[in-house]
Amino acid sequence: MSHDPSPIRAILFDFGGVIAEEGFAIGLRRIAREQQLPVGDAIVDAAMDAVYDSGYVTGQGSEADFWRLMRERCGLRGENVELSAIILDAFRLRPSMIGLVRKLRSQGYLVGLLSDQTDWLERLDQRDPFFKEFDEVFNSFRLGLGKRQPELFDRVADRLGLPPASILFVDDNPGNVERARQRGWQAIRFENEDQLKRELTARLEATSY
Repeated sequence: MSHDPSPIRAILFDFGGVIAEEGFAIGLRRIAREQQLPVGDAIVDAAMDAVYDSGYVTGQGSEADFWRLMRERCGLRGENVELSAIILDAFRLRPSMIGLVRKLRSQGYLVGLLSDQTDWLERLDQRDPFFKEFDEVFNSFRLGLGKRQPELFDRVADRLGLPPASILFVDDNPGNVERARQRGWQAIRFENEDQLKRELTARLEATSY
């Protein structure tokens, strides 16, 4: 027998690719072009593995550890600070997404960030203050867990003090969306802003008290 989804009490958004442009991928592709390396998904996939393998994304390694692996695996050149600056510069907030966050908060939802990020997220907030727009900011660098680890979703639910079924997660990565669902969360895969707003409106109407 089917049943209605649980009422949504919290909505958590991914940062890169949802709240902001995906600076990690954009910046890496720019670096690859400038250094005449193969440009495409391969360098982005390699960097996602490196940010985990170095421990940087979970706060157990450093920025230098990450770039060292990227040099070894992809042949990147350049100083760490210059390479990081290219990536940070590519993260640009999406004004309409910030507007959506404000609207949802005004409607009484708890709204947070849940990001697989390093301390770069804090540097970005210093440049373009956005933490203040959210009730909660969960960053893998501070949690010690990344979204590739399903138990991250259990920990965040515990910190919120909410049942998993009452949390809605929005992410552009299908693997992250699936892992959230496996832990009992509701989830929407972000494709574009119009699609998200349509699906989000429908979901909130279907699960309203």
